[in-house]
Amino acid sequence: MADRHENGTQKQGTGADAPITAEPAAEPRRIEDLPPAAQRALKEAEERRSAYEAAEKGRAREIGGRGGKEPVRYGDYEVKGIAIDF
Repeated sequence: MADRHENGTQKQGTGADAPITAEPAAEPRRIEDLPPAAQRALKEAEERRSAYEAAEKGRAREIGGRGGKEPVRYGDYEVKGIAIDF
């Protein structure tokens, strides 16, 4: 049986006898419930995201490239967690 705190809740530990379950996720907020400014911001972000994705699809595929975002724009190359500054 799992160890319990004095208040009756289960202690967290490395034992595998009783898994601790997370609370169910809250229902996601609907866009209609947000203030108008937040709705506009989300709409603008979605438009920017779709424009970026369309531009990426239209770009020629680089063979042997590093993939990901354009490193010149961000000022460094990062490969496997190692950043190389220009």
